[in-house]
Amino acid sequence: MSVVVKEVVTRKDLKAFVLFPFRLYRNAPFWVPPLISDELSRLRKDKNPAFDYAEACYWLAYRGDTIVGRIAGIIHYGFIDKWGKKLARFGWVDFVDDAEVSSALFRTVEEWARSKGMEGTHGPLGFTDMDPEGLQITGFENLPTIANISNYPYYPEHFEKFGYVCDAEWIQYRINASQPVPDKVRRVNNVILSRYNLKLLRFHSVQELIARGREVFEVLNTSFAHLYGFVPLTDREIDFYIRQYFSYIRPEYVSIIADQTDRIVGFAVSMPSLSLAFRKARGRLFPFGIFHILRALRKNDTVDLYLEGVLPEWQSKGIVSLFFHDLNKTFIRDNIRYAISNQQLVNNLHAVSMWKNYEREEYFRRRCYVKPIGEA
Repeated sequence: MSVVVKEVVTRKDLKAFVLFPFRLYRNAPFWVPPLISDELSRLRKDKNPAFDYAEACYWLAYRGDTIVGRIAGIIHYGFIDKWGKKLARFGWVDFVDDAEVSSALFRTVEEWARSKGMEGTHGPLGFTDMDPEGLQITGFENLPTIANISNYPYYPEHFEKFGYVCDAEWIQYRINASQPVPDKVRRVNNVILSRYNLKLLRFHSVQELIARGREVFEVLNTSFAHLYGFVPLTDREIDFYIRQYFSYIRPEYVSIIADQTDRIVGFAVSMPSLSLAFRKARGRLFPFGIFHILRALRKNDTVDLYLEGVLPEWQSKGIVSLFFHDLNKTFIRDNIRYAISNQQLVNNLHAVSMWKNYEREEYFRRRCYVKPIGEA
């Protein structure tokens, strides 16, 4: 029976698009399901402010009446304007281990991209860097964070078979969070704080943190400007992400550094790992998912390091190490054993070198692939 690819048109189609991985990965021990409500918000034009500058199309692959794959295509006009590359993004790509299925999905998104005047496709990518991105190529025995893509080991073979080549690579580490701060790091950090008149900001409530949330994202926009494919978040997107994520944050797991004028120059956001809680929630907050999440926020032995950013003029001054030094004390207090770093570009030496003084092991690698397709 041949494969038929159909565009997602109705709300029912979109829900089927979001739910397909729940069936595909139902027996996968290391897949972390997203919250269904979050996925729908990301993909709906009336919910996601990214549609102010982007357009998207979604497809489902069928064999008979059974869904066997999915893919999303995104034209990010902000990316095209900034980077000067006429590339369409693809994301939310999942498929059974069948070359006919993956070929049909790739061909569909490539034809759509070509019809939009694009010259190539690249992904997996979302609308912004706040969406999960990159195809997992190692670490299949490990549990990912809720912010990262997880996929079967056969995926890279399918990508490469159909002409996709690596365009960027990210790495993640698992760090010994119970390790006392090395003496060398402590001495250097004290010198940095004193020499540059820096201070660590303390927050006692989520509301205090939200009040400075926009400043944090402004630092992110500036510090990420040179990173692969990054486009600054708009004001509407910043408000969207503050509403979506800041309610989960525990203030003591956030480290923010300010200069003598109280201007934020760098930040690091971590959270107790929600991966196991999300597996138990099975994509739904209610009726019981929220209890698993709240329990994980209170009692955990693992933290996920979600975001770090430092203004460019401060990146060469060594202040990136101040974050983990600061957070490390909280981790030891709360009996945290492991910290999982956010994924960092392997050529982003400022970020990757942050862990050189700590016990660590490589945990995951992910890639973004690209393929030229020619103009229509």
